[in-house]
Amino acid sequence: MKRIILTYTLAFSLLSAYAGEGGSPPLKNTDRSLLIDYVDPFIGTTNFGTTNPGAICPNGMMSVVPFNVMGSSENTYDKDARWWSTPYEYTNCFFTGYAHVNLSGVGCPELGSLLLMPTTGELNVDYKEYGSKYKDEQASPGYYSNYLTKYNVKTEVSATPRSGIARFTFPKGKSHILLNLGEGLTNESGAMLRRVSDSEVEGVKLLGTFCYNPQAVFPIYFVLRVKKNPSATGYWKKQRPMMGVEAEWDKDQGKYKLYTCYGKEIAGDDIGTYFSFDTEEGEQVEVQMGVSFVSVENARLNLDREQAGKDFEKIHAEARSKWNDDLSRITVEGGTDAQKTVFYTALYHLLIHPNILQDVNGEYPAMESDKILTTKGDRYTVFSLWDTYRNVHQLLTLVYPERQMEMVRTMLDMYREHGWLPKWELYGRETLTMEGDPSIPVIVDTWMKGLRDFDVDLAYEAMYKSATLPGAENLMRPDNDDYMSKGYVPLREQYDNSVSHALEYYIADFALSRFAAALGKKKDAEMFYKRSLGYKHYYSKEFGTFRPILPDGTFYSPFNPRQGENFEPNPGFHEGNSWNYTFYVPHDVYGLAKLMGGKKPFIDKLQMVFDEGLYDPANEPDIAYAHLFSYFKGEEWRTQKETQRLLDKYFTTKPDGIPGNDDTGTMSSWAIFNMIGFYPDCPGLPEYTLTTPVFNKVTIRLDPKWYKENELVIETNRTQPGALYIDKVLLNGKKFNKYHITHDELVHGKYLKFDLK
Repeated sequence: MKRIILTYTLAFSLLSAYAGEGGSPPLKNTDRSLLIDYVDPFIGTTNFGTTNPGAICPNGMMSVVPFNVMGSSENTYDKDARWWSTPYEYTNCFFTGYAHVNLSGVGCPELGSLLLMPTTGELNVDYKEYGSKYKDEQASPGYYSNYLTKYNVKTEVSATPRSGIARFTFPKGKSHILLNLGEGLTNESGAMLRRVSDSEVEGVKLLGTFCYNPQAVFPIYFVLRVKKNPSATGYWKKQRPMMGVEAEWDKDQGKYKLYTCYGKEIAGDDIGTYFSFDTEEGEQVEVQMGVSFVSVENARLNLDREQAGKDFEKIHAEARSKWNDDLSRITVEGGTDAQKTVFYTALYHLLIHPNILQDVNGEYPAMESDKILTTKGDRYTVFSLWDTYRNVHQLLTLVYPERQMEMVRTMLDMYREHGWLPKWELYGRETLTMEGDPSIPVIVDTWMKGLRDFDVDLAYEAMYKSATLPGAENLMRPDNDDYMSKGYVPLREQYDNSVSHALEYYIADFALSRFAAALGKKKDAEMFYKRSLGYKHYYSKEFGTFRPILPDGTFYSPFNPRQGENFEPNPGFHEGNSWNYTFYVPHDVYGLAKLMGGKKPFIDKLQMVFDEGLYDPANEPDIAYAHLFSYFKGEEWRTQKETQRLLDKYFTTKPDGIPGNDDTGTMSSWAIFNMIGFYPDCPGLPEYTLTTPVFNKVTIRLDPKWYKENELVIETNRTQPGALYIDKVLLNGKKFNKYHITHDELVHGKYLKFDLK
């Protein structure tokens, strides 16, 4: 990857973002000579978008994120008062430190630990008391800063791929830096600390149990260095409550106990360490942290290799350079500044996950194993595949193919190590979150688009295994017995998500059928294709929707197709109602329309979903609904109208500018594709549906290793201001009479032009 050498001052590099305490207006950035200056990391940080404004490098292991979701009744949301899955909420006001290594856009709490906090005055290690309100927030790619009003301390953080750096500007007097290992988002507890020197500690913290899987736990190892000799150091541990005589003997029972004269190892569920200083007015202290999921030694190696000889400004500049280079793979012209901010922030969010797992020496924890292995390329983690198989990996294939190729290789290595492709993998553990067999459409889609530098036979073996093994032996498809024998999954428990399971299997089997056909496996192709049409079992003419089926073959009653709105428990459907799933057959749109009585009933019913507010923009099963109009001649205008309406309504420059969980870039990818002018509505099928572009010109830089053309240019000519509908499409100067374009046509077309009316 080429590196852009940026020559700019630090003051220039710290432009933009939101400022002030809880809900203050944004600071406008008027000088946007770099693409990163359009990124606003505060977008999606409320309205349950669950993104955060912390510092991270593209696809980096390390992220350094402000933690403001615990410790104060003045916060809008508190992690201990409700289900909470993000370390930062824009409307909150109480800061308790910086969390190291975090997730972006997810719906379950995990990671968000190793909390680093500066304080002043008398030492206090109780987060409910040492937390502070803050103001003057700033954030940009690779950087976050605030000002702690309780302590008059300015805090700044940045990151390398595997390490973080903080810079604290203290007032004159007693100052402290605290590392809290007892708190965080993770539901796991337990940690160990060891003092290496007065200015360095090392240790390990246990993380895990993401989305209800109690066995999916894993350690994070760390090394922390303070770049100033402290006047005092020590540990703390919260003591267990005691009763009776025992309580009388221990004045610290139930409290935080300070260890001021002990310097060996300490372990427990709620421990930490502190460094105390005598600081001068405006004195800056830098703190470095390296992490690893392999060992303490590797955490130190990561830190030394990535930060040796560098100060905060150098690391920040390098992070900005990485981001600007990655964002410049796509350049846009025209449109408003707000639209550019939405677009480049979405591209920024896309490039947070999956993130690298291997250390600088190539070592990583093997999948579902205690083994440590070594990779020559990048080993990725955080595969939220139920979300990302729909559009994230398609966008990576087009714009960042070298990363998508490494991700596919990672998925196959997971199969080698564990015997299964991933479903929702997190740092070497399978969380089994959500349903389906989502690796199949990802790998098939990648192969169909020409990225084939992986073990194809092994990939087919892995897919065939999960598609055909009995349910008792099948980690991906636990209800495969019913699915294979009946062609559908019956409702065997009140809320078993049976319809959602089956619809996912149909899409996976369709992709697998195409893969089998391409590999010359004709009988397999026929079998899997036939299976993919089993969705027809669920269609209820009485309601005109999909409906759960009981084991005896009858429909479930009583049935309300709107049950399931607002995450209400719903028989047969996961996180949605029947309307969110009834058009979820992207591989057989015409077959579904025939079930519904033909083109007109299909179109009328689909339009009704939008007109009556039945469409859920924040949940994956229906996010491609708007593109289904374009399968029918004369109805393509509806796709163009709805995609633009949805973009304008749900994707904005405000903190609530993402319609719910970003789902590790899935919602952002939806926005990116539709702003460019096309969308991959059928995973596993190398095609896109055309829609109205937002910008006058889009240039996508193509990787010459994977594509013979160097770039793809998409230009839009509006015959009048506000023109919305496609009048004519030209591909490389020739009239293009379709509203679906293949991947090959697109990447070899060089120049795609839309005339709008």
